Parts: sequence; structure tokens; C-alpha cells
Amino acid sequence: MNAGATDEQTWRHVDSYIDRTLGLGDPVLDAALKASDAAGLPRIAVSASQGEFLSLLARLVGARRILEIGTLGGYSTICLARALPQDGRLVTLEFDPRHAEVARGNIAAAGLADRVEVRVGPALDSLPLLQQERSAPFDLVFIDADKVNSGNYVRWALELGRPGTLIIVDNVVRDGHLADVGSEQPEIRGSQEAVELIAAEPRLRGTVLQTVGGKGYDGFALALVGE
Repeated sequence: MNAGATDEQTWRHVDSYIDRTLGLGDPVLDAALKASDAAGLPRIAVSASQGEFLSLLARLVGARRILEIGTLGGYSTICLARALPQDGRLVTLEFDPRHAEVARGNIAAAGLADRVEVRVGPALDSLPLLQQERSAPFDLVFIDADKVNSGNYVRWALELGRPGTLIIVDNVVRDGHLADVGSEQPEIRGSQEAVELIAAEPRLRGTVLQTVGGKGYDGFALALVGE
């Protein structure tokens, strides 16, 4: 391998080395991917190293309550829920009932059904209901749903969080198109709105981390809620 190469083949090669050397992924997560494939779900789950990254972040903030927007087959849900204490709670919102059914099966197979709740329906309908329940604030919010509404989801994360809540938005770099000022593509504008909101909101301090790997060129936005 050319040490200076920046092609996707190199990224996949390094991903494979990382996963193999650090022992990332396991039979439960592999089974979740296989079940998702068998059900025809799109192959857009986070990678093994990204899943471990999310789990580490949840542990670092001491998360006891996690909100996930966008469940898919439950891969990232499992990674995050594993970081919770025994009495922790994760609420994950999924638009597609078929995806939610697959996710529930994967979560149960991971032994995490007692701490994970999958809610079905448009997230922008579910989020106000969460607010009305007046339960404890979430310590971490992971946003990985329709990109058009990324900015709206960050706003809701602020409403449902507290000082110290960590907000993570996936897929914001979008092959570098995040920097396409004036773009009219809804997904790109949604990512830009999320980043611009992080910049403009005085309660948030954040950054964007560019990533490469088996999933290509993308990145996370991370923001911490302040006072």
C-alpha cells in the first residue's frame, strides 16, 4: 500500500487493520448487520470503528440517558446502549416500521431490550411528545436520520438536553460538499444548517471531525451544551 494514497481502497485497508487489531465488532454486531442485509435495509450503518467511537463518547460523558434519531437496523443503537449502566435508558426514533422491527430483533438479540425503546414515526412528531413527557434530560443525542432536518434535530437536542449534553450529528461532510456554499441540494443544506446552528447558538461549543474509511469520505459534527 502506498502510504500517501488517499483512495477508498486504502481507507478500507486501514479500516480492516484497525478493526482486526483492536478487536472491534463481535458476533452480535455481525449478526445485526446480517439481519439488516437479509431484510433489505440499506447498508448505511456506522462502521465498527465508528460504533466504538460512539460508545467511547457515551462512556466519557457518563451517559445514563441517550436519544438516538435514526435507528435503521440498530447497529449504532447497540453500540451506544452497551455504554449505559444497568439502569440506563436509550430512546431511539425510527421513521420506517420495517426498519424498527429489524432493529428490535437485533437489540433483543444483543440482550439490551430492557434499556432500549424504539419509537416509530416521523422524528419531528416524536420529539415534541418526548418533551411533553417531561422526563429527565438526555445526556447524549446521536443524530443519524434524514439529513434535510439535521438543523431541526440539533434544535430539539438542545431542548431535550441539559448543560453538559453531547450532541453528535453523523454524515455532515458528505464527500466534502459541506463546504459548497450556495448549494441547493436539501441534504447538503441540512448539514450546513446544523453546523451553522452550532456556530450561532451561544449555548453550544462544537467542531466537525472529517473521517475516511470503508464508508468513504464524511464526518461528524460534535457539540457540547453549555450553560
